[in-house]
Amino acid sequence: MIRLLKVIGILAVLVLTAPQILRAVDQPVPPTPHMKMVAPEACKPGDVVTVTGENLDNTRVEAVYLTNGKEDWQVPVVEQKATLIKFKVPAEVKTGRMTIMVLMKGVEPVLIEQPVYVTIQ
Repeated sequence: MIRLLKVIGILAVLVLTAPQILRAVDQPVPPTPHMKMVAPEACKPGDVVTVTGENLDNTRVEAVYLTNGKEDWQVPVVEQKATLIKFKVPAEVKTGRMTIMVLMKGVEPVLIEQPVYVTIQ
């Protein structure tokens, strides 16, 4: 009898939440930001760096970071479009090769390392 009540309870929860689950599954997944090129490839603090790619607009990208794998620096975005982001290299960033990361917008924001690098001199 108790087992039957548990099964009925589980079925009731599924029936009540099915419309919400189906709506969530129906939601299209937004395209992932993808950076393809960076210029200049070598720069120093204070320089403006231009990154080109796709899906880089502010409806998808919340913030941009430089990382050396141990430390991350958020960079101030100067200009942002669907195919371009320009950012200023912060004064406190260390020298060396840095990977560019983007923080995606959304209910659960995600940091994504991009396949482009910049060398800070």
